[in-house]
Amino acid sequence: MADRVTEARDVVAAYLAASMAGDAEEARRYLAPDCVIVFTGGRVMNDPAEPPAFNARRYARVQKRPLRTDAVADAATGCVHVWTTGHLHGAWPDGTPFDGNRYVDFFAVRDGLIRRTEVWNDSAEILLHRAGLAETPL
Repeated sequence: MADRVTEARDVVAAYLAASMAGDAEEARRYLAPDCVIVFTGGRVMNDPAEPPAFNARRYARVQKRPLRTDAVADAATGCVHVWTTGHLHGAWPDGTPFDGNRYVDFFAVRDGLIRRTEVWNDSAEILLHRAGLAETPL
């Protein structure tokens, strides 16, 4: 069991490294052919080239600073569930730098491939705050 968990953590780490380097071809190696990517706002994507293309409209540049990775085997599905949490840092389209933007990424890994991934972060809340539209201060 521990070997499956370690393998899943390694698959996720390799996928994230390739993804953050902008290497969609390398990132595809870690995804099952029918992998579903659920990005911020519930946007469904099917290819690792899609999130960076979306991010290119939202950020001038963005990188992840992982703080923690947790993984557990799910006997019901046969998957290992992996969560990475940390902060995004980079710059908004106008060049204004940012840091400390929280994120959570979820991965379901089975047979050495990512079957599903979901992404959440604070970017929308931060953008609302910058536009003066946040209901309460951040």
